[in-house]
Amino acid sequence: MNQRISTRVPNFSVRLSPTPRGARLARLLATEQLISWEVPSDPAALIVAELAANAATHGRVTGRDFRLTLYVVADVLRIEVTDTRGDRLPRVGNADPDGDSGRGLLLVDALADRWGVTPGLTPRKTVWAEIALPPRPGISCCGASDALSQRTTRQKEPRQTPPLPPTRAHAHSPE
Repeated sequence: MNQRISTRVPNFSVRLSPTPRGARLARLLATEQLISWEVPSDPAALIVAELAANAATHGRVTGRDFRLTLYVVADVLRIEVTDTRGDRLPRVGNADPDGDSGRGLLLVDALADRWGVTPGLTPRKTVWAEIALPPRPGISCCGASDALSQRTTRQKEPRQTPPLPPTRAHAHSPE
């Protein structure tokens, strides 16, 4: 006898224009979605804002949208922003103290438990971040406890590859 085991994985995905308005909308939609899932929106909303702003600024190709995807598996929220500039990989740089930009990935690095970039079908790339969620009493998890991240602490591990999809990737963590 075959039994179907279905585990509900809360997920949300939307395509947005690669503009400042699209980046703002990404943050607002993500915040509303997280509230509806009863998942804390901080620091996730800030991470979404930075990744979406980067997609609108550095990943912009005229006529091509970027995609925001959120999902929760077990106690991990995964945020993904996919754009069509696979040739431009994100890097954490030294921001000019008097400059107006250059700090986005520093914030992502500080706020996320793990983050990285996964090459996609040409010409795409996905920049992702994961946040461990606090346990919620009375609510069963949405998957295996190690479905995305195998740790539940806030300590970052160096140079981890992303759990999905199994392709070449670059993970970023302070060392």
